[in-house]
Amino acid sequence: MRILLAGASGFLGTRLVERLAADGHQVTRLVRRPPRDQRERQWDPAAGQLDPAAIAGSDAVVNLAGAGVGDRRWNEGYRRLIRTSRVDSTGTLATAIAGLPEADRPRALLNSSAVGWYGNTGDRTVEEDAPAGEGFLADVCRVWEAATRPAEDAGVRVVRLRIGLPLHRDGGMLKPQLLPMRLGISGPLGGGRQWWPWISMADWLRAVLFLLDRDDIAGPVNVVGPESSTNAEFTRELARQMHRPAIMPIPALALKVALGGFAHEALTSTRVLPTALTRAGFTHHHPTLPAALQAALAA
Repeated sequence: MRILLAGASGFLGTRLVERLAADGHQVTRLVRRPPRDQRERQWDPAAGQLDPAAIAGSDAVVNLAGAGVGDRRWNEGYRRLIRTSRVDSTGTLATAIAGLPEADRPRALLNSSAVGWYGNTGDRTVEEDAPAGEGFLADVCRVWEAATRPAEDAGVRVVRLRIGLPLHRDGGMLKPQLLPMRLGISGPLGGGRQWWPWISMADWLRAVLFLLDRDDIAGPVNVVGPESSTNAEFTRELARQMHRPAIMPIPALALKVALGGFAHEALTSTRVLPTALTRAGFTHHHPTLPAALQAALAA
């Protein structure tokens, strides 16, 4: 399969490139700098610039582009970047796809989104048909997903990947927790009652490949494990596997000082089910938190 990938240099994109190449797929990366070889094409999503010829002939487009949500402390400027980097890249791709002759369009666009779509669900479980919630990330996800509309209106199969917390020691929500845990100064965030929808990195990669192959699946898909865990459960299991104590709860106020606006999201409870995936016959290799964390720490 010929796949055009945006966001190839990020935490998820780097690993997806490796997996696709290992499986024999031909991957072309979209980059903002001048291309270094024939496997790269240049674009400028902030300016809405992408030569449609870069897309023509691709079987599928995967878009993972966007500023990292947990990469730095949130202020108003970074909030704007989180939003625009996602909406601009998605809109640029979807518009370019729609502008191609039908014979040249890819069969599918797999576009990143997030479980932040649902906002704070408390202890209530949600599936893909749940409406968007409230809050900053829910608002971002709403306009992010809406930006795929030109490709969908052009008849392209669009899958909106509502991604949870992929677990890997080198990135995501897990990496910043490892050093405090090793030092024995870690514990639940806030009260620890918030639900975290995780997925092992191996299962995240397998889910993307599964969705690339399934022409019958479109719309939102929750890319999460079969069970969520509270932050307290997550912290206890991580401590058990690292043979460290986790007895120092981190107060919500301290999180707000350290993380700014992102603290609200770290304390948000989102309990999500991967209903679309499981109904389609997808099975998780790491269906439990202990298995997923073991794989993440051994990576």
